[in-house]
Amino acid sequence: MSSADFDTLLSATQATLARIATEFTPAVFASSLAAEDMVLTDLILRNKLAIGIFSLETGRLHAETLGMLARIKETYGSEITLFKPETAAVENYVAANGLNAFYDSVEMRKECCRIRKIEPLNRALAGNKAWVTGQRRAQSTTRTELNVQEDDAAHDMQKFNPLADWSEEDVWHYIRSNNVPYNPLHDKGYPSIGCEPCTRAIQPGEDVRAGRWWWENPESKECGLHVVDGKLIRIKSATN
Repeated sequence: MSSADFDTLLSATQATLARIATEFTPAVFASSLAAEDMVLTDLILRNKLAIGIFSLETGRLHAETLGMLARIKETYGSEITLFKPETAAVENYVAANGLNAFYDSVEMRKECCRIRKIEPLNRALAGNKAWVTGQRRAQSTTRTELNVQEDDAAHDMQKFNPLADWSEEDVWHYIRSNNVPYNPLHDKGYPSIGCEPCTRAIQPGEDVRAGRWWWENPESKECGLHVVDGKLIRIKSATN
């Protein structure tokens, strides 16, 4: 992509974020603290946009991921709000199935994701008019129909994916050009980062999300944050 093309892409993303901040207040950004989300964090905090930022602290994150919280505070002077799973739900799951039962089946893995991510997400989104994600179409086969703006009927709000049109190269060009802090796991072969036991480094040529739930088939590789009744939320673009 040429410099002019990237500038056009960036301007469109900035315009989307500005529109969210002015037309969909209150709005929140769900950050995984990975590369894409650090781009959005930088754009939101540098421009002092009225979009809250939260992260889901599942209790199984890498130390490097948790370390990003301090780096964000040091760089931007802002703290990320954390939402954690209900202690009783986690304890009951572990007692009944074992700490790492998510390796046993897709159902067990999705139940773990439901407890550690989906339920906290629902609490984080409550009371807001829109939420923002760092999803990109190029990330995986489950995201090829991603729209910049979508109707999220499950949460009765608008959902925005401002980086939907961005490539991996675009993300890293922005990070390096603007000295944006990023998770050091990215330098160790982790293009996509989730919970520690469910994420591995990838090999050259593998899909960027190949390290997520690597023991499952590609079509099942979503945690459920963007799924309703077992189906990926890709209803239609809200701007169509």
